[in-house]
This record gives sequence, structure tokens and C-alpha cells, in this order.
Amino acid sequence: MTFVAWLSLLAICCLGAMSPGPSLAVVLKQTADNGRLHALAASWFHALGVGIWAFASIFGLAIVVAESPMLFQAITWGGAGYLIYIGVQALRAGMAKDDMALAKAAPISIWQAGVEGAMISLLNPKLAIFFIAIFSQFISADAMLADQLIMIATVIIVDGGWYSIVVLMLAKGPVLNWLRQKSQWVNRITGAIFIVLAIRVLTF
Repeated sequence: MTFVAWLSLLAICCLGAMSPGPSLAVVLKQTADNGRLHALAASWFHALGVGIWAFASIFGLAIVVAESPMLFQAITWGGAGYLIYIGVQALRAGMAKDDMALAKAAPISIWQAGVEGAMISLLNPKLAIFFIAIFSQFISADAMLADQLIMIATVIIVDGGWYSIVVLMLAKGPVLNWLRQKSQWVNRITGAIFIVLAIRVLTF
């Protein structure tokens, strides 16, 4: 892979990572509810999930998903179900009457925050289509393993790096304090976003 081709791939990955969606909502929710470390865990576990789809796309597994409507549909519905689940959980947290009620909610571990981030990407089979479309522009018959690994690493680092930047910007003292003061509304809004996205998945 030439340096110019890699720059093109980098630009596409950056645009993909920056597009708003459930991934950003998860990062916002973790930042407001649990702080920087939980949000960073969600960011990098999400990036690993994206990297798995990138790996699958490059080595042909994603083509199976793309060409098997039943498998694709099953993963899509599973993803929608998971979005509804975490959306309802966020709405319930957002409906807490006061800080005392919020304090009674059991805090989640950093590992659980990471799993939540990973599930958002792993249960999104549309990433397979996205990566097949992207990598088809960069992979040739004589592509070396090093080129493939560079593409996968680029995807992971860009995704995790972008959300880490978002977390570090949001986790500054005044911003984080404001988010925590408004955590009920953050939960309500992100919960609604998750449910709306799930409905969109199920109806389109």
C-alpha cells in the first residue's frame, strides 16, 4: 500500500468514526454516568469490535454475512434488541427523582463499560458492508499481509482515538461536572436515541 493510498483510507476512516450515532451516545452516557476511565474503556472496546469487522471483511468472513440475508437479519435484529435494552436502561436511570435515587443505582465496572462499547459495534453487521465497500478500493490480488494488517490497525486506532479525544474533551472538570449535573437528561436523550435507532433498524 502506498502512502497516498493509506492517507485516503485514513480520511475515510476518520469521516466514518466522526459520524454521530449510537457509538457516540454510549461514550456520552459513560462519561456522564461513570467518568473518564469507563468512557475510554467503552471507546477502545468499541474500536476492537470495529477492528473485528474490518478483519472479517478483509479475510472474507464478512462476505458471508453480506450474502446471507438470514444471518445478516439475525445479527441486525440482535443489535436492535440490544439498543432497545440499553435505551430502556438509560431511560430508567434518567427517570430517577433525585441524586439519592441515582446513588442507589449499582455502579458498573470498567469491564462492563467496555463490553457495552464492544456490543454496539459487534452487533452492527452494516459495518461489514461498509468495510467491504472501503477495502475493495484498496485491496488487490497481490496485496501483502502487511498491507492488510495496516488497514485493520488504521481502523482500530482511528475509531478508538477519535472517541478518546471526545472523552478527554468532555472529561475536563467544568464540562464533566456539567454533564454529571445534567446526567438525568443525558440518560433520557441517549436512551431515546438508542430506541429510535433500534426502531429505524427494525423498520428499514
